[in-house]
Amino acid sequence: MKVKVRLHQARLIIIGFVIAALCGGLGFYLGTHKVEVELQRIPSVKIERKIPQNREEVDFSLFWDVWDRLEIDYLDQSALDPAAMVYGAIQGMVSSLDDPYTVFLRPQEQKEVKDDLEGAFEGVGIQLGYQDGQLTVIAPLLGTPAYKAGVKAGDFILKIDGQSTDNISLPEAVRLIRGEKGTTVILTLLHRGETDPFEASITRATIIVPSVDLVFVGDNQQIAHLKLLKFGDRTAEEWNRAVDEILDHEPKAEAVVLDLRNNPGGYLSGAVFIASEFLTSGVVVQQEYDGGVNKETFSVNRVGKLVLQPMVVLINKGSASASEIVAGALQDYDRATVVGEKSFGKGTIQEAQELPGNTGLHITTARWLLPLGASVDKEGITPNEEVFDDLGTEDVDEQLERALEILEAD
Repeated sequence: MKVKVRLHQARLIIIGFVIAALCGGLGFYLGTHKVEVELQRIPSVKIERKIPQNREEVDFSLFWDVWDRLEIDYLDQSALDPAAMVYGAIQGMVSSLDDPYTVFLRPQEQKEVKDDLEGAFEGVGIQLGYQDGQLTVIAPLLGTPAYKAGVKAGDFILKIDGQSTDNISLPEAVRLIRGEKGTTVILTLLHRGETDPFEASITRATIIVPSVDLVFVGDNQQIAHLKLLKFGDRTAEEWNRAVDEILDHEPKAEAVVLDLRNNPGGYLSGAVFIASEFLTSGVVVQQEYDGGVNKETFSVNRVGKLVLQPMVVLINKGSASASEIVAGALQDYDRATVVGEKSFGKGTIQEAQELPGNTGLHITTARWLLPLGASVDKEGITPNEEVFDDLGTEDVDEQLERALEILEAD
């Protein structure tokens, strides 16, 4: 997705909106030197300096030298916050890995990630990631302030309230963009393929994000347009209700459009759950560990209710991670025709670990592969039929129209 059953140990998330940052031996040091961070109302740190056992080659004298110099010489002694200094050291350790998806989360950041997956938060409604080293919009959430302001999947975010996003971590970007509803954030954006940046002033709001949206389309309302917005905590419950509605619909639903456009991903288990609705058997996704030495497979794990209906899957450059797993599996088995634009290309898996003090750590543990063995990391899913949404025809959805043409011709 190894003999280790990682999925039972922690929930694995494949997430385009997670965060960046942490340096090699400091984690060991913070453990063996009994550096304790207790987050109550006022963070406190208890530090006991000891030489690491069996790690003679690890020299932390420079770390403590800098710590002591700050305590002695720094101009504003009231600004020295031991808890924040320890957090900063840990984040520096993680950022040295140069993996934007392996991240240490401070308490507020950990809360924000959980809120995302639970489906409610205050902000503008953008899922974030990186492309070509630049902070990028994976997808604006439908109907949110960002969506209404013209933010599009694939936009580069150059500045947040005038602050450059060069070398910014995802947690910091999330912190700057989110805020109390009714307040405003100004994003400097660059549409992909264009040369002139523009500013978008966006008023924050409470973002309630359902997982599933269902409408019936076609000449006789005989095609179910099933839009999946994310793979979160409530996805399975909402999905099952939608599937029951499809099965009970009159006239009978003859085909399905599974719309994964602007779906930034979520839980790996959710991807397997959704794919299993349409496949009778087979591997949904593989995990590759240790540079390809070990692999683990996740297969269809339940009896699906929509295994016979003809279907089309819609994707675009805002479709990432878990949504790419579903689209790629259905494409590999020739179960569906994939229509739209090449997807985002996030092919790594993060394991979410909860740490003391309401902090968290997301660690990239594996690369995921499609059933036939292809990796989409930085490559994306290539649709069977490439159809671009014409920005000049806002009242026409060219990708959905092509999907309906394919299904109505069958």
